[in-house]
Amino acid sequence: MRKPAAARPARTVKARKVPVKANPAEPAMDVAVGRRIRDLRRIRQFSLETVAARTDLSIGFLSQIERGLSSPSLRVLATLADVLGVGIAALFGASPSADGVSDQVVTRRPQRPELKLWRTGVSKQLLSPASSDNRLNLFLVHLEPGGSTGDELYTHDGEEAGLVLEGEMMLTVDSETWSLKTGDSFRFASRRPHRFSNPANDAKAVVLWVNCVTGAG
Repeated sequence: MRKPAAARPARTVKARKVPVKANPAEPAMDVAVGRRIRDLRRIRQFSLETVAARTDLSIGFLSQIERGLSSPSLRVLATLADVLGVGIAALFGASPSADGVSDQVVTRRPQRPELKLWRTGVSKQLLSPASSDNRLNLFLVHLEPGGSTGDELYTHDGEEAGLVLEGEMMLTVDSETWSLKTGDSFRFASRRPHRFSNPANDAKAVVLWVNCVTGAG
């Protein structure tokens, strides 16, 4: 009598490394993002030691981010936004004011702030008006070939949904992975561990992405 075949382990989808090709504007963007993180930290009256303890990031790494010497991943930015009590959208555009209030309704195409995580091949354009008190934000996410949030799953506050406008995206939530192509959509609670990537070798992916922050403010 033949023994049943052993079950195969689940296949793990790993992100491919994206070649780093910086242009002069990209390090400048790191400086701008670092400045906004520093400004938000000071508005909250948090020390670097406090933020380090709440994020499990080293003080030295946080200092490098604030000075624009390190380009943080989307996972790191989401963690910092949580601790600072804002959504990632608060890291776009001009430095935040103390009250974060904005009554802007329309964002024109040339006015879209962009957060380009150039080391990972991910960039996010903020389509909704920028303000640190916004709970609902709309993004246009561009994933370069091989672009990824990294192999490690991450979580943050809120809920998110999206629609793939162009190309293909691999989305992992908890232990399940889906291949999403043009016209496919998704929704999940952001506290569920997740990651995403573009598996294509030669085509960019574009995703319309909505984030609703429930605990910011």
